[in-house]
Amino acid sequence: MNADFQGWVKSHQLQIESYLQNHLPAENHAPKRLHEAMRYAVLGGGKRIRPLLSFAAGELNGADETRAIVVAAAVELIHVYSLVHDDLPCMDDDTLRRGKPTCHMKYDEPTALLVGDSLQSLAFQLMAEFSLAENPKKQLEMIKQLAQAAGSRGMAGGQAIDLESVGKMLTLPELEFMHIHKTGALIRAAVMLGAYCGDKLSEEQLDRLDHFAKCIGLAFQVVDDVLDAEATTAALGKTAGKDAEQNKPTYVSILGVKQARELAKALQHDAYQALEHLGKSTHRLLQVTDFIVQREF
Repeated sequence: MNADFQGWVKSHQLQIESYLQNHLPAENHAPKRLHEAMRYAVLGGGKRIRPLLSFAAGELNGADETRAIVVAAAVELIHVYSLVHDDLPCMDDDTLRRGKPTCHMKYDEPTALLVGDSLQSLAFQLMAEFSLAENPKKQLEMIKQLAQAAGSRGMAGGQAIDLESVGKMLTLPELEFMHIHKTGALIRAAVMLGAYCGDKLSEEQLDRLDHFAKCIGLAFQVVDDVLDAEATTAALGKTAGKDAEQNKPTYVSILGVKQARELAKALQHDAYQALEHLGKSTHRLLQVTDFIVQREF
């Protein structure tokens, strides 16, 4: 990571952290335990990759950063809600997330369930509360896109397929279908919602950006599967080797580590190609792409 990009990442991570701190309910507001648990789950952890994608896509399309930060925060809140629910005993039953006890371990299962519910609703509150586009119809479309990305045709649907697939050997297209929904849908939303806060790109250019987002969403999951197989719990901040332990189909279980890494590189290349001819402002998205693919490799 070069110094310029490192500075950009740090600056925007601090921005999103401050924004989330200011827009999450205060711990001293009733119900205090729920609000404390919401802040525990969201603040002080994670690379904030989805917000970084929103900021970078917003820069590409000339978005006002006061708008891009709203969608960045909304997408991150949806992401954290999904992590809190994924960690519950009825899902992945994990005890460690972002280097600290999972929400249900720190508090309890009912509280963790309500934390996820509350973070999801807060995300849509932010999307509805602040001006994100000059055209109100466009803003409604943005809210709709986030809802679809989070729901049964996106993240939640992918998680349902994931649960159904434990102990099964999926084909590569079946695995890709699962992760286009489970992981890719929200990453795609992070990119496109950031871009929709601006208005410089043509429809054709937005289609190219959407293809980029699909490629990088899959690449993110491929890298995650490799890291789960090879990295330590300390490095990951969550329990390593969980996929193999739970007999889940992954890119590593189907392809092996070497081919999975090659697939990540191929998807990275496809993402690069999708951004060709979109101008110099793509450099941040390209840097975030490298950040995603090269993390801990």
